[in-house]
Amino acid sequence: MGADFKAEENGDGQIFAQQGGSPIIDHELPPLRSTTERKLMAKIDLHILPCLCVLYLLAFLDRVNISNAALLGLKDDLNIATGMKYNIALTIFFIPYIIFEIPSNILLKKFKPHVWLSLCMFGFGVVMVCQGLVQNWGGLMATRWFLGVFETGMFPGCFYLLGMWYKRSEAQKRFSFFFSSTTLAGAFGGILAYGISKMEGDRGYSGWRWVFIIEGCVTCVAAFILFFTMPDFPEDSKWLTDEEREFVRAKLAKDVGKSAHHVNLGWRQVVEVFKDYKVIVGGFMYFGLIVPAYGYAYFAPSIIKSYGYSSAVANLYSIPPWAAAFVFSMVIAFCSDRLKHRFAFTVIPICVAIAGFAMLLGIHGHRDAEYGALFLVTSGAYSAMPVIVCWFAMNLGGHHRRSIGTAWQVGFGNIGGIIATFAFLSKDAPDYTTGYSICIAFSCLSIISCVIYFIAIRFENRKRDNAGVNPNAISAQEEEYLGDLAPTYRYTY
Repeated sequence: MGADFKAEENGDGQIFAQQGGSPIIDHELPPLRSTTERKLMAKIDLHILPCLCVLYLLAFLDRVNISNAALLGLKDDLNIATGMKYNIALTIFFIPYIIFEIPSNILLKKFKPHVWLSLCMFGFGVVMVCQGLVQNWGGLMATRWFLGVFETGMFPGCFYLLGMWYKRSEAQKRFSFFFSSTTLAGAFGGILAYGISKMEGDRGYSGWRWVFIIEGCVTCVAAFILFFTMPDFPEDSKWLTDEEREFVRAKLAKDVGKSAHHVNLGWRQVVEVFKDYKVIVGGFMYFGLIVPAYGYAYFAPSIIKSYGYSSAVANLYSIPPWAAAFVFSMVIAFCSDRLKHRFAFTVIPICVAIAGFAMLLGIHGHRDAEYGALFLVTSGAYSAMPVIVCWFAMNLGGHHRRSIGTAWQVGFGNIGGIIATFAFLSKDAPDYTTGYSICIAFSCLSIISCVIYFIAIRFENRKRDNAGVNPNAISAQEEEYLGDLAPTYRYTY
């Protein structure tokens, strides 16, 4: 058998042992008698995606709506219009947001997702209402801190839940659609801020206070609804029939293969994962884009206002770039899945973002051109990010490597949010030369990291191809533990 035995990759990126041209498959999927797989996937999409998109849309909206409130008088009322206090208030959010990501995912596994995620959502909704009632910088700092505490599990938790429902070839479009709720949040934030600004003085509250209070109340109501509607894992979902539940479980087991679920996650396993330099590179791919992404999210209204618009109109003009980013992101996701390729669909959008920042850096006094450049910035940055995350995560084999690797990428990447909060200072307005230069530099870092990762996994695939596959070289237990480091595994790019 040794001469004819080889590893091949199917369209899903899964590796099958193959002998004499025929794939050796351990088991077939159980039959679906009462429905079809296509109808079942539509049913799952209808239950999963709307809930997670609403959750993360409101989480991102509550995180960045301070940029809209800043134009409506927040800085003046809290006496933070000058100096670094406003930027520090933005930064304090990221400290608990980074620290508590892994503990939050541990609690998500202990409690059911509908309990933990909706509880966290209700928590940051209450904090948002309190943020509308603060009277000084200290109060703003406290609410921003607790906002980071309650929001820390939203992104990794939703990503984890998505991974429990979809196989790798099904994940990109769904994850890009979920990730694009950030762009919808940016658009809705502008619309809501424009409308709520008309409430200036109602019941003695400034317009910026109503932005926080109303959006916080909406979040609390949504959390209550999602407690009853958000799905849990396939094994616990009562809206699936026994036949459908067994099919989903078998399909995911077939796609994931040997995942080493029994391996305990101790310090030795963590150190072993970080010995693979590709994991480190994956963190820098995401880290490089977080800086321009949050730089734009937090300061877009201020940038647009510098073009000569009023505060209310600036919030309104922040909407179209976000809408364009949503459409472009879905086009990129569709093309990436269609061509079964990731690398080009990370580099090309990042180059689009760099072009936008270069225009902003070099063009001054031409309002239409500068505003048009914002479309390139949002479309490029927010379409490359979901591809980078999915590309990296789906190339990690084994439960412990995927858990540690994805937590590292998201946690390390969000450090870029701290840098972004100090990139655009009020003293640099209206040109923001420093901010745009920083965004270009970190976008280039992301491209370089993507290129290094692409070269690394392609080199590793060729090395394994040239070495050949000997099924007796390692034991089944060792292959299960190695995950994507096993000689039979092939990376996708």
